[in-house]
Amino acid sequence: MDDELNVTYISLKGYVEVNKYRYVYFLIIFTVYILIICSNSTIVYLIMIHRNLHEPMYIFIAALLLNCVLYSTNIYPKFLTDVLSEKQIISYSACVFQFFVLYFTGTSEFFLLSAMAYDRYVSICEPLQYPTIMRKTTVNILLLLAWIVPALHISVLAIASVESKLCNVTLTGIFCNNSIYQLQCVRSRFITIYGVVGLLVFAILPMLFIIFTNTKIFIISYRSCREVRRKAAETCLPHLLVLISFSSLTVYDISIARVESNFPKTARLIMTLQIVLSHPLFNPLIYGLKMKEIFKHLRRLLCSPKII
Repeated sequence: MDDELNVTYISLKGYVEVNKYRYVYFLIIFTVYILIICSNSTIVYLIMIHRNLHEPMYIFIAALLLNCVLYSTNIYPKFLTDVLSEKQIISYSACVFQFFVLYFTGTSEFFLLSAMAYDRYVSICEPLQYPTIMRKTTVNILLLLAWIVPALHISVLAIASVESKLCNVTLTGIFCNNSIYQLQCVRSRFITIYGVVGLLVFAILPMLFIIFTNTKIFIISYRSCREVRRKAAETCLPHLLVLISFSSLTVYDISIARVESNFPKTARLIMTLQIVLSHPLFNPLIYGLKMKEIFKHLRRLLCSPKII
């Protein structure tokens, strides 16, 4: 602990030859960040301004993409600062805050994907009940739950981490994820149990719910007419692709902290970059191209004649 500064600074040792490739890193990271902000914000803008997109499914998509913007803004500005700095460091309080936002948005994404699965289930399996069930009030409640519950859950882990004594100030990563637990002198049993319960409740159960609802949708659509099958494929396939992508990256993020010593530094950097590069770009790409109504408005926006 640095008594003179009255703050602990964490060294981020996950970068590979940052001095040699400093400007290459900066150019790639800056370009990707701009692409993420622009692509996600464009689809959110289209959903906001077009009345025919003011439906629960599209509102949940907009919330999901706003999460991507928040998630990326939590990571990328620090990236850009680090690659231009001689030393890659972060204060422990800022590290815990980055940890909080990272897992708050991640947990919220599972909730939003579950809300989207429920919306599709009611729409296809209970079409006559859909207007009654998926009212504006219901959508607002689901959105609030998707943001408030994860924030409360992760805040407990963040507060517990802030109060933990540190015996190590070197993080073998490029941002603060669950590897911060390796900085602590003693891994709290409370944090371990609380984290496992949170993983079960906020990740595994939503995944099982999504799989269950999509299975029911596919069974019912298989027995129905071609129009129902087309609607199911059009709305459920992008949803499942996003779930598979996000779940794969979540498994990696959870497991990497437990194999730090056995994982090559370059391979760890490449895999870590997948978490912050691919997923925030994958969501707008999937929803922008695969969702028919969004794609129509996107094509009009991009292909509209310029007024001189």
